[in-house]
Amino acid sequence: MISLTEENYLKAIFHLRNDYNTVTVNELSKFLNVKMPSVNNMMKKFALKNWVLYETYKPLKITEEGKKQAALIVRKHRLTEMFLVEKMNIGWENVHEIAEQLEHVHSELFFDKMDEILQYPKFDPHGEPIPDKEGNIIALDLQKLSNCKIGDQIIFSAVTVSDDDFLTYLNSKELELGTKLEILEIENYDQSMTILKDDGIRTTLSKMVCEKILVKK
Repeated sequence: MISLTEENYLKAIFHLRNDYNTVTVNELSKFLNVKMPSVNNMMKKFALKNWVLYETYKPLKITEEGKKQAALIVRKHRLTEMFLVEKMNIGWENVHEIAEQLEHVHSELFFDKMDEILQYPKFDPHGEPIPDKEGNIIALDLQKLSNCKIGDQIIFSAVTVSDDDFLTYLNSKELELGTKLEILEIENYDQSMTILKDDGIRTTLSKMVCEKILVKK
């Protein structure tokens, strides 16, 4: 059975690994706020389980089995978030911390039943893809709202962060996933955007906010 600490490391690897399926010990240390010797010791254990290829002073190479195990932890987290929103009517700004606790439940049956009740969702409440039972994940073709141009018509599809304050702010702007947007103006001075929502309401968003919103055309 995978320990809680191992699951946290696996989830960190999922979020930090790059396109070459590598991550450094230093990146894991900073992300998890754990000292480097402790990370090195854990990665040696991961190497024995064939989750990573470990060489001293070199980036860690994530194996196929390591990628699968990491994705399965994320699957539990994102399924839980979706269940909390869809079946318990908890706001998308309040589900992350609860899911952090429930993702460590080790019953496969529990999460399979959750998946069935939700009718096998592909995305979580924040627009992130939910890995399947084999750890496969849908590749998304999204871009930051901040990269869009005047006249672009796009759909709000995901967020890059899911902290309470940011999601509460989006709630105050009545911005939710699936909202159709049109870029009306971009301020030269600070790159803030005026957008038109599909309900006919205009709103202005700062560059910082636009950096955290992902859209598709």
